[in-house]
Amino acid sequence: MHTTRSIAVLGAVSAAAFLTACGSMSSGAMAPSFNQSSLPPTIQVPAGNKVAMETVGKGDITYECRDKANMPGQTEWVFVGPDAKLMDRSGKQVGKYYGPPATWESMDGSKLTATQLAVAPSGPTSLPYQLVKANPAMGSGAMTGVTYIQRVALQGGVAPAAMPCTPATKGQKQVVQYQADYIFYKAS
Repeated sequence: MHTTRSIAVLGAVSAAAFLTACGSMSSGAMAPSFNQSSLPPTIQVPAGNKVAMETVGKGDITYECRDKANMPGQTEWVFVGPDAKLMDRSGKQVGKYYGPPATWESMDGSKLTATQLAVAPSGPTSLPYQLVKANPAMGSGAMTGVTYIQRVALQGGVAPAAMPCTPATKGQKQVVQYQADYIFYKAS
């Protein structure tokens, strides 16, 4: 019995060590660049661009209950803007994402806005995948030369379901949490 328990504990420790080693390999400098081949074609970055930076954005998205456009008496939750920290793959904050307008800002002070080119469904409880074309960066630093940004690996962020948006709740705001990977590309 004691030997069986020792073998089981040793096996669990070995498995944990193996998983830790694998995890540290994937976040190091030797990690391969993001592979977009499994993404919908509409949000794939055109050839001639390469991954310059991979970040994980984690934060909040604010929605406001407003009148539906051209539909008197009907209301809907409307996206107001994001407020998220951008972390590198090791968990260190490297920037922030906020808006409106949607702005990606590096800790070095360089920042940019972008124009949405395409979205594609990612899942019923998550924001859609997104591809944006970067506008020229303001300031010099990590955002200088960025051509495209993809939003992938989404968790959450959809309009609130817990509180209905009705004419009686018009003007109220709700904040929902989300997480997404933002992949920054530069011309190769």
